[in-house]
Amino acid sequence: MEQKQYTIAVFTENHIGLLNKITIVFTRRKINIESLTVSESQIEGIHSFTIVVNATHEKVQKTVAQINKLVEVIKAFYYEENQIHAQEIALYKMPAAAISQGIDMGRFIRGNNARILEMTPEYFVIEKTGTNIETQELLEKLKPFGILEFIRSGRVIVTKPMKPLIQYMEEKHEAYDYVRK
Repeated sequence: MEQKQYTIAVFTENHIGLLNKITIVFTRRKINIESLTVSESQIEGIHSFTIVVNATHEKVQKTVAQINKLVEVIKAFYYEENQIHAQEIALYKMPAAAISQGIDMGRFIRGNNARILEMTPEYFVIEKTGTNIETQELLEKLKPFGILEFIRSGRVIVTKPMKPLIQYMEEKHEAYDYVRK
């Protein structure tokens, strides 16, 4: 079976220890997490985990089904690349001397859809928002100038048209009310 990249979105209540419970599911299935981002969602009290993995479709399907069984999880989904809009942010700390190495660094940075966040006599910091490939390409282009530090965030996503999370929550609530009657 062919492995490919999947992005898993998990919407949860905000509970201590939940990250551990979710990562254990991946560990048991021997799936390495390539990227992990956790933040609040558009719904108050609901948090979103965005997890990037390389795995087979079958493994991802089973993993998401298992995550959905966790009590604190409202809903988990998995997506292929064509189903999402994804971005990362990267910061590159460069020596100030890189500016005097024969190219117009400002034009070079703008030409790569990046911007300078800070300049000091010792260093300057570049910010680039884009896909993993785009931030990696800029890293490779900057290496000859001497990178002092580099860091990239985890992936953040919005999905292409789909059922809104609030609709899943309402359906889950209705099902719970039906069972209680």
